[in-house]
Amino acid sequence: MTKPGTRPAAPHNRRNLVLVWAALALVLAAVVVFGVLRSASSPERAFMDVSLRQSQPQSAPAAASQPVAPAVDLPAEVQRIIGEHPDHRIGVTVLNTRDGRLQSYGDVTPYTAASTAKVLTAAAYYHLVETGEKSLEAPLGAFDAAFQLKAMINTSSDDSWLLLMHDIGYPRLTDYAATLGITYDPKQNLLAPPDMARLLEQLSTGKLLDSGHTAELLGYMQHTNDEDLIPAALSPDITVHHKYGVVEGYVHDAALLSSGDRSYAVVIYTWGPNDADSANRLELIHELTRQVTGALFGQP
Repeated sequence: MTKPGTRPAAPHNRRNLVLVWAALALVLAAVVVFGVLRSASSPERAFMDVSLRQSQPQSAPAAASQPVAPAVDLPAEVQRIIGEHPDHRIGVTVLNTRDGRLQSYGDVTPYTAASTAKVLTAAAYYHLVETGEKSLEAPLGAFDAAFQLKAMINTSSDDSWLLLMHDIGYPRLTDYAATLGITYDPKQNLLAPPDMARLLEQLSTGKLLDSGHTAELLGYMQHTNDEDLIPAALSPDITVHHKYGVVEGYVHDAALLSSGDRSYAVVIYTWGPNDADSANRLELIHELTRQVTGALFGQP
């Protein structure tokens, strides 16, 4: 029995337990609601998340658009080569056919151009064909003019060159060169490397001749009878069109080089005492070619 004046303990304890459980339930409910509110997606929340991500430093992608340093410091390397050949004249010109940027190194005053000037004669003759004053089918020497043009460029025939120059006329050839911004006298046959580079650039970009004659002339400048100069030092992925020239100590090559979307006129003129046909002169031009292509195409 319960004693008089006392209250039963059990009902009181049960009420306290109920209150405790109710309080815990409220706390748990509040936590759940708060968590839902925190994680709920909203336009404002999404905007803040994006802004936060954009403000944080991002790791650079594998193919970052950082400028790639050329594999070769061309001015330094050309000067080094020139310094190693103090008894030679060496002139190097590089012209970007896409934007016209021209770079020249060494002695780029006029040289005896040797057979590199045959490109100018060919362009002048094709020009006269296009104006209707000459015909490729016209007899010239023992063959026609078309034959003489190919022989002059592809096998560097001096006889064909003389026939074509005489047919054009020396004064007219000088005048044609002047329209291209080039000073040229056929009797002296002097050209500066930058002028030769500008001639090649105008040819390659279709500024001199129509597309058919441009393609024909460039075709003659491939697989010539002498591929021992610039072509011999090129990697297989570089396309070359060129005209060499060798006479009395002068060894030159003037080329159009292209790979991918890059294209350049590269002119190397050299003079040296009594070693025009030597292995040393060939190696000089090969070394210059390797340094130029290393700088232009990233090939060491």
